[in-house]
Formats: sequence, C-alpha cells, structure tokens
Amino acid sequence: MPRQLRSLDVTMLRLYAIPCLITNFQTFLEGVEVMAKSTFKEEHDLEKCLIAEKLRQQQGVEVMAKSTFKEEHDLEKRSAEAARIREKYSDRIPVIVEKAEKSDIPTIDKKKYLVPADLTVGQFVYVIRKRIKLSSEKAIFIFVDNVLPPTGALMSAVYEEKKDDDGFLYVTYSGENTFG
Repeated sequence: MPRQLRSLDVTMLRLYAIPCLITNFQTFLEGVEVMAKSTFKEEHDLEKCLIAEKLRQQQGVEVMAKSTFKEEHDLEKRSAEAARIREKYSDRIPVIVEKAEKSDIPTIDKKKYLVPADLTVGQFVYVIRKRIKLSSEKAIFIFVDNVLPPTGALMSAVYEEKKDDDGFLYVTYSGENTFG
C-alpha cells in the first residue's frame, strides 16, 4: 500500500536530487504531493543512497564529466562570446548542452543554444528531447552544476544562480540519473 512520504523525506529528495535511480515512484514533480510504493528495504536503500550522495558532495567527488566545450575554447574566447550574445540578445540565455560522459542516450546535434529567459526547465528538457529524437517512454535528466534543477524553474533564474564565470550556463543531460 502506498504511503505518503514525510516532508523531511521530500526535502531530502529535493536537496540531493534523488541520488539513486528509483523506479517505484508514481510521481516526482516539483511542488506536487509525492506518493511511493515502499517496503522497509527500499526505504533503507533510499536512505543509504542519500547518505552516500551527501558524503560524495562533502568530499568534492566529481559526478559529471568536465565540459568538452570548455576544453575546446579558452576562457577569454568563451567570455567574449557570451558577453556579445548577452549584449545582442538581452532576452536570451547562452546555454551549452552536453551529454554526460557514460550515458547511452543519443548525442545532441549542437551544443550552443540561445534560450528565451521565460522558458522553464521542463520546456527546455522538451527541446533537448526533440533534438536528440528521444521517445517519450525514455527518461532524460538534465543537470546544472551536478544538480537536477526543478522543472518549473525559469531558465533565467537557473542562469542567474548557476552561470559559469565565462557567462554561459552549462547543462549536462543523461538517460539515467547519474547520482546513483
């Protein structure tokens, strides 16, 4: 029988971005009530995953791959390009989208995107899904600075909070939740 997760559980899930791939959740969307089918073992497995992820974060373990865009272009060139873009298109956000290193999901056809500031993360995920021609049955996760952003958040808010020193917002996508 499903049980309602305690508010502490929901907060922990939001804080640690569901560090394990948990397939038995019926719903996990921003701001909605979370219900789960759960057994004693599954509850403790989730708890272990949350603790393990917290330890990885404290120890500074790198979860996502380094950006190849950053490796291909020096900081000065990237900064100049981002500044030029922001000046010319003030209502748009310069975003670099790259596939997670060990993901089996298709590679996206282009890395640079000019995203409308009022677009939500969920809408941007839809754009990525269409660009890689991913069917609706398959999962896709996006990460900004190794964190799963809320689907309802505006890209402008994510940009202001997580933009890189060069002025770009770096987004990594994966077919699985790589925090597990």
